[in-house]
Amino acid sequence: MTQDTLVRRSAEPPTTQRRRFGVSGQARLERRWGLLLAAPAIIGFVVFTLVPMAASAILSLTDWTIGSAPSFVGIENYTKMFTNDPLFLKSLGVTTYYTLGAVPLTLIVAFAIAMLLNAKVRGLGVYRTVYYLPTLVPSVANAVLWLWIFNPDFGLLNSTLRQLGLPTSNWVFSEEAVVPSLILMSTWGFGNIMVIFLAGLQGVPRHLYEAVAIDGGGSWRQFRHVTLPMMTPVLFYNLVTSIIGTFQVFNQAYIMTQGGPNNASTFYVYYLYTTAFTKSEMGYASALAWALFVIVMVITVALFRSSSRWVYYEMGAAR
Repeated sequence: MTQDTLVRRSAEPPTTQRRRFGVSGQARLERRWGLLLAAPAIIGFVVFTLVPMAASAILSLTDWTIGSAPSFVGIENYTKMFTNDPLFLKSLGVTTYYTLGAVPLTLIVAFAIAMLLNAKVRGLGVYRTVYYLPTLVPSVANAVLWLWIFNPDFGLLNSTLRQLGLPTSNWVFSEEAVVPSLILMSTWGFGNIMVIFLAGLQGVPRHLYEAVAIDGGGSWRQFRHVTLPMMTPVLFYNLVTSIIGTFQVFNQAYIMTQGGPNNASTFYVYYLYTTAFTKSEMGYASALAWALFVIVMVITVALFRSSSRWVYYEMGAAR
């Protein structure tokens, strides 16, 4: 580099010099800091998620019980799952039944309560707190509480039905009523979904309601043409997370029914748990876990593919 070039560059404004010499160095520095700050999350994901998933995928191809050496069996576990394991289909059917009942019911109740809480009434903060409180109850305490409510002899539900002169039920102690009872119980924890719906309702532009009112539309038209379309992104989010959550239901079966009566409440994850930690069949349990992963992934992908036909955003088009 000649002396004239050095003199000319030294006379450049500081911003030009930084642009000439400092951009790449600054970018490298920011990249290093970004990786450093993200390192705990990346390491945690690799150690606690990615490595266990890889290990379970390998174990699903083995016949391994705790206390013995694993032996490679290929896809034999998956073949057994679909051809020689009635409890696999039974647990999958029970979980699907529960999902088809609990998800719509919980979404409808949470959305209805959120709309009521979105109204401007006195004491609104108290109502919001009361409706959200059941979500804070620990799952074990929640299950014990509902066991008392479902008790066929002195439980709250049957006592109320007797006073009203209505027929009683054995609830979770009946093979036919156990899953409907747990579906009814699922509405108890709608608080988190309700809060998300409430946040979405408060984000709906008010001028859209005013436009419908000017055109002579009443409350139903405002709900049909404004509230419901504008809430579809929130509804879609709650739908996906709720389905994923119900396919992983475990506490109710473990604490309240132990999968009974007659395996009527043997949810998929409960069956996976008993296979792994009661029967000690870790290889087969790993195959069950991967089957559940694929099932949930297929359902999630299908929901995302269908969302373009019914999920609307503020710009006005579904996507």
